[in-house]
Amino acid sequence: MILFVSDLHLSPRSPGATALFLRLLAGRARQAEALYILGDLFEVWVGDDLNDPYHNRIIAALRTASDAGLKIFLMHGNRDFAIGKYFAAAAGVILLPDPFDLTLPEWSFVLSHGDALCLDDPAYVAYRNKVRNSPWLEKMLSRPRWFRRLLGRYIRWRSSRRKQGGHYADLSAWATDDFIRDHAYATFIHGHTHQPAQHDHIIDGIHVERWVLSDWHEDRGECLVWDGETLSREAVLPEN
Repeated sequence: MILFVSDLHLSPRSPGATALFLRLLAGRARQAEALYILGDLFEVWVGDDLNDPYHNRIIAALRTASDAGLKIFLMHGNRDFAIGKYFAAAAGVILLPDPFDLTLPEWSFVLSHGDALCLDDPAYVAYRNKVRNSPWLEKMLSRPRWFRRLLGRYIRWRSSRRKQGGHYADLSAWATDDFIRDHAYATFIHGHTHQPAQHDHIIDGIHVERWVLSDWHEDRGECLVWDGETLSREAVLPEN
């Protein structure tokens, strides 16, 4: 069994979602072979040198699950693009490129955060190109912590202003079809848009499924579960 999640946006301001994720790591995820986190695990991340009780608790929980045998893979999102190798080593996770082709004995998937295909929003494309640029990222990470924390607050404010109707702009239709074509018509799994759904694409006469992961809330999270034959959604709920 493999679990896929995205857009948890964990922070000290989301104790409910945090508790749900910790419960997942200590419970259901231990029955899985692997957990794929496809971006925006955190509301914002401005450097691996952050050292505070909240983030240390998340790192410790990831490490405990990893040490117990769960393979945890993490992809950058538009909020936590600055996660680096020191976080990965401490948490026991493996950083993935975006996109990532996941080829299993039973099926093939292509995984992505999804924001790279939001090409109908030129302002967002320009922003993403900047923050994913290695020289810009290195310069940002060299700044003092207080400056990076201010930048993190700005990123949160900017993102909230760009949301429309509680979610982000959808993926560009033509770019999505080209993306699926470029990845050999594999089943496409992504997050980012906060619009959970299962879409059917017919590309060059081939039927391809696109699964959009759910964002997490204070009272409900969600995993996409691959059981070796089918994909299904599974709620992550608070303890009774």
